Amino acid sequence: MRVLPALAAVLLLAPPAAPEDVRKVVPRTTDELSERLREVLKETKTPGLGVALVSKEGTLWQAGLGLADVASARAATADTLFRIGSISKTFASLCVLMLVEEGRLSLDAPVRSVVPDVGFANPWEAEEPVRIVHLLEHTAGFDDLSLREYALNDPSLSLRGALAFRPDSRRSRWRPGTRMSYCNSGPPIAAYAVETITGRRFEDFVHDRLFAPLGMATASYLKDPATDDRRATLYHDDGVTPYPYWHIGMRPSGAINASAAEMARLALLLIGRGTFEGRRLLSPESVDRMERPTTTWAARAGVSAGYGLGNYATLEDGFVWHGHDGGVEGGRAKLEYVPDPGLGFVLMINGGSGKALGEAAALVRHYLTRDVPKPPLPPAVAVPEDVQRAWTGYYRLDNPRQEVSRFALRLLAVARVRVTAIGLTTKGLFEKTPEEFVAVTDRVFRKKDAPAASLALLDTPEGRMIQDGSQNLSAVPAWQVFGELALAAAALALLASAPLFALVWIPRRLLGRMAGVRHVRVRAWPLAAALSLLAAVVLFVLGLADPFRRLGHPTAWSVGYLLLSVAFVVTASVASVVTSRAPVAEQNRVAAWHSRLVAAAAVLVAGYLAWFGLIGLRTWI
Repeated sequence: MRVLPALAAVLLLAPPAAPEDVRKVVPRTTDELSERLREVLKETKTPGLGVALVSKEGTLWQAGLGLADVASARAATADTLFRIGSISKTFASLCVLMLVEEGRLSLDAPVRSVVPDVGFANPWEAEEPVRIVHLLEHTAGFDDLSLREYALNDPSLSLRGALAFRPDSRRSRWRPGTRMSYCNSGPPIAAYAVETITGRRFEDFVHDRLFAPLGMATASYLKDPATDDRRATLYHDDGVTPYPYWHIGMRPSGAINASAAEMARLALLLIGRGTFEGRRLLSPESVDRMERPTTTWAARAGVSAGYGLGNYATLEDGFVWHGHDGGVEGGRAKLEYVPDPGLGFVLMINGGSGKALGEAAALVRHYLTRDVPKPPLPPAVAVPEDVQRAWTGYYRLDNPRQEVSRFALRLLAVARVRVTAIGLTTKGLFEKTPEEFVAVTDRVFRKKDAPAASLALLDTPEGRMIQDGSQNLSAVPAWQVFGELALAAAALALLASAPLFALVWIPRRLLGRMAGVRHVRVRAWPLAAALSLLAAVVLFVLGLADPFRRLGHPTAWSVGYLLLSVAFVVTASVASVVTSRAPVAEQNRVAAWHSRLVAAAAVLVAGYLAWFGLIGLRTWI
């Protein structure tokens, strides 16, 4: 269910969705595949790429394409080190499962009983504590990291120090184990549990239990000077301007450097159900558990496709691909595999283009499965009329990844759901084409061409909801959806009209043609409110171009936004008072009423933004 428009995706700091254009002609050879991947790099201004394809028998093909470093023209190879980003979370889950198999840790253990020194808040802790499994399935309800936590760039900081840096973001916003909301602080807490139980630094434990047995000799969580000549430089979207190295504070969530050749070995371990080159590192049951979500309402209702333990399902072209993707500044990576027939791939790029990674992944998937029969689709079942009536309506996203985005999602992340006798369709307010689902049971649904269920209709203690993948949607009356949208559109239109109206009256004022006009301040203060809001928005959007550096620290962008947002409230308040006190009879009636309406709109918008904590927001805290 695609209910997040572009604005919401930006505010969530989430990577853009993979493109739907999957390059119609399927490559038949690795030479054809290589040429098509080079085309993707060229079209997206992505300097280089590392790729590896695997099967149950081993590595089928591995290569580097393009440049690892533009300035020196150093070519990318299969041994070039890229940043794998959030695929690092898979290693955290593997380590936890190793301790579970050894009887030293339980997925159901309350976090406070294992690492009581890690700070977090959960209003339901007494009856529904945050458990280790919630950290790995992202169902603790925590907000994602603050910009200041993301901006942390200290290689000397320990994992305990990173967790102590800004614990305020770790507050359960709903009962743990009900919704999934991606959060980069959960896996590091689980990794700290590994440190606490084993008495060893997490990075050392990973090296000895995973990197070394898998032959990942150059993989590391930290920048290693010994591998400087093998590490890819990461680039801005122009493909020329490099990013500085990012020493990620929450290292277990995204810091690993590894090559395509090395990451292929992780894919082989997972395809081998925990065995690599004859050596068992994990049981098949643990790998099965990694691939299966258990704690959300949807998982308990029978949905099998979702986010498990550092491993999630991607439904593409009739197959269920498992794995993870990752992104850092100037780098993206993806690891996916199909357990049966046992095929997988690794892709890594040194550019930030979601389009590049998405198109490359589509090409690789099609190449690997070109001669593989698709699994059979579960049969459709009938949906009772009472279910059709009850769940048809409008739904609003209520589990934002970052709470700061809720003000926009409330208005924009809304979907129209129509439940029929054999399935349902969903369509976001700003989408042209609905997405179709087929009923597997009367409450569980799969995408039309998908062999696994991914959506559930839910009667919960909190009301009627729909869960689809990482999205939790709550039923909302149509009048509320369109009433709020209409009110917001009217308020913003009025604020936008103030600068346009000023293009008429300010020149006339300067030319002396308004000498007899009284109460000019009635027009000036609403204009000041509109301009301060516009300036705050512009400054914030400019800050998003480099959010960690511009908004994650006190800078002209972050401090400027804070001051302008406060100025907006002040000018809106003054405008409301001034316009209400000036007699309409002593003014041009059109100008007077326009100013009053603009002032009212400013107060309304200011109150809305203040309610969601956007006024005076210190993005660097």
